[in-house]
Amino acid sequence: MKRSPFALISTGIILVLALALVGVLVYLKSQPAPQRGIAPLVEIMKNEPDSSKWGLNFPNQYSTLLKTETNNTRTVYGGSEPYSKLESDPRLVILFAGHGFSKDYSEDRGHLNSLTDVRATKRVNAQTPGTCYSCKTANNPQLWEKMGMAEYDKTPFAELGKQISTPIGCANCHEANTMRLIVTNPALEEALEAQGKDWRKFTRQEMRTVVCANCHVEYYFAGEDKYLIFPWENGTNIDQIAAYYAEIGFKDWEYPEAKTPMIKMQHPEYELYTQDSTHYRAGVACADCHMPYTRDGAAKFSTHDVHSPLLNAEAACGACHTDVGYVTTRVATIQKQVYDTMIASEDAIIAAIDAIIAASAVPDVNTKLLDEARNLHREAQLRWDFVAAENSMGFHNPEEALRILAKATDLARQAQLKAIQAAGTTDIIRLSGQ
Repeated sequence: MKRSPFALISTGIILVLALALVGVLVYLKSQPAPQRGIAPLVEIMKNEPDSSKWGLNFPNQYSTLLKTETNNTRTVYGGSEPYSKLESDPRLVILFAGHGFSKDYSEDRGHLNSLTDVRATKRVNAQTPGTCYSCKTANNPQLWEKMGMAEYDKTPFAELGKQISTPIGCANCHEANTMRLIVTNPALEEALEAQGKDWRKFTRQEMRTVVCANCHVEYYFAGEDKYLIFPWENGTNIDQIAAYYAEIGFKDWEYPEAKTPMIKMQHPEYELYTQDSTHYRAGVACADCHMPYTRDGAAKFSTHDVHSPLLNAEAACGACHTDVGYVTTRVATIQKQVYDTMIASEDAIIAAIDAIIAASAVPDVNTKLLDEARNLHREAQLRWDFVAAENSMGFHNPEEALRILAKATDLARQAQLKAIQAAGTTDIIRLSGQ
């Protein structure tokens, strides 16, 4: 059966198109992986610590990052003005007695002040390990790759500092040239692996929160070499973290006179926010509020002038909320409630400390009950501090913050009563000043 000329022509066209498609696919496969955004003007060295070099390719992001050096504005419960928290709340001197935070506890400034501020704090001394630089400099990814985290951590602070020259910058969160958001802190990588998570499989929106966990987390220094660890093996809520510390018998310091083995919490923003908070459930990332999208002419970009969303609520909140005035009023109400509850917890913990110290002075004190009081004191204070050290006055997760503070107050009152029982006399109420 003869095929019509039309059929022959159609077959020929199909063959030509098929060959052309194969050619295009082969060509595309041979090309380097595409990059997001515009082609870079300059090539950036892997782990380049100098953010000004990255700024040649991304001038808007860099110019806004520079603002973090001078964005020293105080909000009602924080901000970036370096005021003394010890002067603002004298109870902290009592709560952290025996620890460096009772000598110097100032509000953190913006990212470009990270290196200056860590070197200026009175908490640094001759025994300070290099681990304290872990969240303070863009030199870190380069140093971790060269030294390994174990060697980095055990190097004395003063000695390691000779290799460090730049504050927090682009290299702490981005892969050079591709600008992909990445985990750079080995401690975060290890903590995620312990939970069976691979950050390389996370979405970009998820990474806009996870990169903040390179620094904004609870952590501790393990062993004589002060190896950096995030205590997430049991999970990331405060009860799981407290159980982890109890299991390994860890303490940051011993409270003087009371002899309580204590834990000092460190800015657990990531942990509190990701505990099923309203905004987290809605898919909102840290960067959506703290680094909202803005425009420079036709260019849309995420501002790198990282600060409280309350300082630019129209951009930070207005992207989702039409009534920004209502939102900021709501924030103020929530934070005031958390603050008042936090102060009540502080008062309860101080009463427990006074009772334990008074009971310790009783000659025939019941040591078993006194040790139980000390453990209750420890568990109360680490929970209170989980909220107090977190930089949102509870707004990142109001329900969880209030739950934690209620538990802290309850444990503190139990500690106070247990100390009274240990002393075997109600006179301890008088002795402890109650």
